[in-house]
Amino acid sequence: MRMAEPASQRHHTIDYIELTVPDLAAAKAFYGGAFGWEFTDYGPGYAGIKGTPREQGGLTQGEPKGPGGALVVLYSEKLDETLAAVTAAGGTISTPPFDFPGGRRFHFTDPGGNELGVWSEA
Repeated sequence: MRMAEPASQRHHTIDYIELTVPDLAAAKAFYGGAFGWEFTDYGPGYAGIKGTPREQGGLTQGEPKGPGGALVVLYSEKLDETLAAVTAAGGTISTPPFDFPGGRRFHFTDPGGNELGVWSEA
């Protein structure tokens, strides 16, 4: 696993997110299909999430932590299209789109049971 290069890190900011998934191949297929993510394989139990200009996270094979953990929230320029892509890729919408001050958002669970959110500006 390769962590962020020091030149791109910012003090006290989230630098890298790892999602624990029970089936690495299924998770790569889901996130690739829903969000167009690409991966770097580091062995049978870990895949880095490619980003610009560097890796932004990873998928690690294991038992997901379950509900109640930290909520990762992704940004979308077109929330309804992202909602459709998540559903088409096999995600389950856990909280349908709702308005909040500053935009709209929904939550979903991936095939491994991890819950994430997606938001868009109003």
